[in-house]
Formats: sequence, structure tokens, C-alpha cells
Amino acid sequence: MSMKNVTLITQPSYITIDNGFVKLTISKPQGLLTAIKYGGVENILDLKSNELNRGYWDINWNLPGGHNRYQLLRGSEYTVINYSNNHLEVSFKNTYNPSIRGTTLLPLTFDIRYIVRSGVSGFYCYTICERSDNCPAFDLAQTRMVFKLHRDRFHYMAITDEKQRVMPMPDDLLPGRGKQLIVPESVLLVNPINPDLKGEVDDKYQYSMDNKDGGVHGWISSDPIIGFWIIFPSQEFRNGGPTKQNLTVHTGPACLAMFHGSHYIGNEMSARFEQGETWTKVLGPVFVYLNSTSVVSNAYNLWLDAKKQRLNQESLWPYDFVNSQYYLTDKERGSVSGRLFVQDRFISSSLLPAKSAFIGLSAARTEGSWQLESKGYQFWVNTDSDGNFTIKNVVPGIYGLHGWIPGFVGDYLKQELITISQGSEIQMENITYAPPRDGPTIWEIGFADRTAQDYYVPDVNPMYVNKLFLNSPEKFRQYGLWDRYTDVNPKYDQVFTIGVSDPKKDWFFAHVDRRIGEKYVPTTWAIRFSLKSVTVGTYKLRLAIASATRSDLEVHVNEMNAEQLVFQVTNLGADNTVCRHGIHGLYRLFSADISSTLLVNGDNCIFLTQARGGDSLCGILYDYLRLEAPPT
Repeated sequence: MSMKNVTLITQPSYITIDNGFVKLTISKPQGLLTAIKYGGVENILDLKSNELNRGYWDINWNLPGGHNRYQLLRGSEYTVINYSNNHLEVSFKNTYNPSIRGTTLLPLTFDIRYIVRSGVSGFYCYTICERSDNCPAFDLAQTRMVFKLHRDRFHYMAITDEKQRVMPMPDDLLPGRGKQLIVPESVLLVNPINPDLKGEVDDKYQYSMDNKDGGVHGWISSDPIIGFWIIFPSQEFRNGGPTKQNLTVHTGPACLAMFHGSHYIGNEMSARFEQGETWTKVLGPVFVYLNSTSVVSNAYNLWLDAKKQRLNQESLWPYDFVNSQYYLTDKERGSVSGRLFVQDRFISSSLLPAKSAFIGLSAARTEGSWQLESKGYQFWVNTDSDGNFTIKNVVPGIYGLHGWIPGFVGDYLKQELITISQGSEIQMENITYAPPRDGPTIWEIGFADRTAQDYYVPDVNPMYVNKLFLNSPEKFRQYGLWDRYTDVNPKYDQVFTIGVSDPKKDWFFAHVDRRIGEKYVPTTWAIRFSLKSVTVGTYKLRLAIASATRSDLEVHVNEMNAEQLVFQVTNLGADNTVCRHGIHGLYRLFSADISSTLLVNGDNCIFLTQARGGDSLCGILYDYLRLEAPPT
């Protein structure tokens, strides 16, 4: 097949772009995608949705202290940026006008762009966000692009090799076919159109993915067999770094490209701009890829092809065909290389290469704060087995060098900031991370990887099953697991004995309330351990928290009284991880000092109390716990 030239047809209220593979219809000047023609289908978008609500950008924002606002991003000025036989880039821009007053006016200039190229089975989308010095203060909570696909054709979704399934129909979520559960997004399918799905729970959060684990997700239609895929060629423009969880697909059928979001962390994730604060950021481009087959048995190959296309797009990043002064090519970027070591004298007398560590550049200036960073770009890589790393294609700027290493608590932050300039290739001297440590380990529970996945995750209540996560490493994605704590511990709270108990069997993955009748009451977990002799001094309890939601945590030693309360924190977390079927949220590390006078020779006990009652969905997910002896 010879490559067809890209053609543009302009009408009073819309434009059409055709490259022989795909044909796009976009409203003018709003920039809303109303139709995608592909594979012989006139429009693979949802015909039952308003035509201005099929392919669109939207935003959640608020004025400081004000209520959350949701709105579609609609351009007011249409421009052809670049047009040739093999390439077209169009713009739909809306410029903030400070002379127009009102609390409903978004204080942000945005420029929505579409790129279509000849010989490419798909198209590119991105947005340029700008704030000038005349913009008032505001908070940006969420930005995304949404595609609503043809509901009578697209039924099968795919996120990973394991996370694929036939999905419910949108009508299945309505009363009569679906029953809403205590979590608003969770619906029990009582009379679905597809009877095979009866008795299952559907919830969009069950299909969340970490930025570091995502990159391609989408849908496959049944007749004809067409794949629709969103591909992230880079994660640099998404907020929250590699561990940030984002939505991907959900019943609709909807396909999302999330750029900014606060899910699994809370409002701390919002990008907060002060009066007159300037800002420019390019969100994207992402690649919307379409493929097809005429052979039913080859339908799965569309997913395999999409994965290959993701690798191809990643190899092309940064793209050389984007026409914006704010989007920088590889020649305009820089890089930094180095080698990371770990220093923990209680594990080794020598420096240890930080293998498989995460290391990245972020505008964040304090340890771990990259998790909340939402204004700038972030650039992350994994070290090799010797701790070596190279971070390429970095947008010029001033960054903090951050890192974290599986198996070790805490966050690394290089004391000196790093300045990346155009074309720079910085070779750093060896760097060393000394994780928090006072004395030798007496005992530890879990593995320090910022998740609770190494603990006991119960089987789902058969009333609330999602079959996709049966016999799955992500069995924590099931609905209602918070109530399974009471089922596992019907009369007494969890007791964990060091040297006897197994974390994978005896440590419930979430420290939640106990259900007694219709009430939820606080719970106290006990960690029993023995000391042959007590060393005079201060012991240290390390508490690495994988997630927390509306929790009051108290730690007592041996007796539950005020004198032996060694740690307390109230109203901890807004992650909503428990109800959103996650295994981690915002990572936190706490340390509690324990005087040797509180301990005894022989049997001892540390009590962990989640003291907030009356809330079925509050809770703490521990990552790792360690008791250290006084320093020697």
C-alpha cells in the first residue's frame, strides 16, 4: 500500500483530516474530536453520546479555598500550525483574558494540538498549558483526555498481558441491572446484559496502573475487529513520578489519558499556583494507535502489536515532528549519568551497588516530595545491577536528584541541585545513599518496596468477585476486602509473633476497623517478641507506611497507657487506597524512640492501634517495620 498524502478539509464548524488510515472530524474552534473513521467504520466513537462529548480534554480546578470545578477544555481560536503532504498539525487555543472577571473563568491558557502523519495508523494529541503574570491564583487537580468508544462494538479491554477481559455495558451500571455499593464507583452486576458477568463487581479503580508499569492500554471491538490504544511514549509530563497510580479504562467503554490527577494520594497532589505565578508545561504528546484484523482468531495479536508499537514510540521519543517552541527535541535536551551505592554498616562493611533502584530528576526540593510534584517534568530510570544509571532527554532546568532502593527505607536526595542545559552530558561522581539506621536489627516485618503486597491478602467474598483478579497477583483489586479482616479475625485482633508468624499468612495487608454488627470500631495489632537482655539506651522503631486514609495511629510498648505511648499521629492520609482496591498510596516513613526502660528481659509487645473508629474505609497499609537496638 502506497502512502497517502494527508488531506485537510475545512468547514465552517469543523475540520476533517485524512491520511488514508484514519479520518478525524474535529469541531472548530473548540477542538473536540467528534468522529474517528477507521477500518471501514464511519465513527468508532460513541454515537449515543453528544458529539461534543466523545473525544475531549477536561480539567478539575478550583480557586484557593473554593469548590472543585469541572469543565471541558474548548478552544476559541483555530490555527493550522504546519501542513505538508505528509504532515499536519492543528491548534485549538483558548487564551486567558484578565479583563473578563468571574470566578468561573479558568485562569489558564491552553492550546490543544492534533498531529496526523502519512503512513501512520493513528494520531498524536497534546496540550500546551501556560500561565502569564496576570493570572490569579488557582489549584489544578486533574487534567486528562477522554475517548468514549462505540458502546455496541468495543467490549474487550486490555491493560497488561494479565489484565484483559470482556467488560460490562454502560447500561449495566444503571438501577435494575446494577446495584451501587457503599463505594460510589462500585456496582454489583445483578442483571447484566451479558449473563456471564452476573454477580461480579465493576469499579473503574480496579483497572488502575502505576505510571512505571503502564504505557499502553485500550480496547478491541468485536465487529469489525479493531484495536484502539492510548500509548504513552514517555512518562515525563505526568505528575507524581513512577509510583503515581492512574486510571486507564472503565466501563463506557472509556479510554483515558491521565496527565494530572490526585487519585490514591489526595488534594496534596494539586498543583497550587499563586497570584501572578507563571508556568508553561507540555502535556504529551500521546499516541492514539489503531490496528485491525479480519481474522477472529487473531484478535489477541492486536494487543501484541500495540505493545510493539509502544516500544517503537518510546524509541522515537522525544519526537522530531512536534511544532512548538515549548516542546524540545533531543538536541535541545541534556543528560546525567552516575553510579548509586547504599551504605548500611549493619548489612555490609562495604558500599553496596544500588541495583534496580529508582533514580530520577524532579523539581521537588525535599526528600520524597517528588510524589506530590505536579508542576514540572520528572525523569526516572532504573539502575543496573551495578548501580549505574543514565537519565537521557532531560528538559533543561534545575532539578533535585531523587532515588529510592527496594529493600531499604527512606528517600535519597542529593544535597546539591543539578542544572541541566541544552546538550549537556553530566557525568557525576559516585553517589551514596545512607538509609535511616541507628542500630542493629532486632526484628523486621515485610520487605521495603513501598507497597503492602508482601502481606496477607484474603480471598474475596464470593458476593463481590471480579473474576479477572481470581488467582491473580493483584488479588487486592477485589471489592470489600476491608470487611474480610473481621472475617479472618472474628473475635480478637491480629497478633504477630516474631520468629513464629509468617507475614504472608499472618499480617493482614490493611490495618482497618473491625466490624461489629453495623458498627466499625478501632483495632489494635500486637507484635510479640523476646529480648534475651535489654541494652540501656534508646531503641528505634521504623514504620514505613505504604498508604493511609483518615487514620489515627498510636504505638504503645508493653502496656496500653499514656506513659508507654511512644508514637502518635492523627488524621493520617487521604489516599483512599482501601476503597479504591490499591496496595499503596503516598509513602511515608516514621520513626519512634523507645526507651530501654519500657522494655524487659524476655517477652515484650508493641501495640499498633488504628484508633479512628466508625469508618469502614479508613486504614493504614504498612510497607515495612523494623526494631533497632540502641546504637553501638
